[in-house]
Amino acid sequence: MPSRAKRCPMDNALRKSWTQEEFFNWAQGQESRYEFDGFEPVAMTGGNAGHALGIRGLHRALDARLRQGPCQFLGSEAGVETINKAVRYPDALITCSKFNRTDLAIPGIIVVFEVTSPSPSSIRADRIEKVAEYAAVPSILRYVIVETSKIELTVLERTHSDEPWRTTILTKEAILQIPEVDIEIPVTEIYEDIIASDARG
Repeated sequence: MPSRAKRCPMDNALRKSWTQEEFFNWAQGQESRYEFDGFEPVAMTGGNAGHALGIRGLHRALDARLRQGPCQFLGSEAGVETINKAVRYPDALITCSKFNRTDLAIPGIIVVFEVTSPSPSSIRADRIEKVAEYAAVPSILRYVIVETSKIELTVLERTHSDEPWRTTILTKEAILQIPEVDIEIPVTEIYEDIIASDARG
């Protein structure tokens, strides 16, 4: 989980927690990036080159399949409202709902993706905290964790919001099925940039 951020100057000793509106108003003026845990901002941890390459490969694969359709993917600037009005910024998400360009939290999110970062706190957040938080969003039916230390996807899926996650591990020869938006992505396509980088090294 990201490290705790300092409270914003408008906060005072008597206030126990922030509202989501206060968080958005404050966060838009910061140079660093923050998420909101429902009580206060938390600083987002940095990644490494593998994390950046994984995000680029994932975005390219999603854009190629969704660009002309009714659904679209958005990157990590798009917020997801979870438990207790907490706000997460996944590395990619898919929605088929309409939204305004000024929206700070995106409605109707169907699929979320997290690309792993090297820090233990980030790994814990992706595998424990976000599993519960994304499950609490009724519209989210699929959560995909993209590993960067190896070619492997962890796919959590459900058919209805009241079901528990079903977990599948996909490796190099597999194909990521996303039936919610009727697309398929070979796992190796997501990892093309990482594989190419390893070959050059």
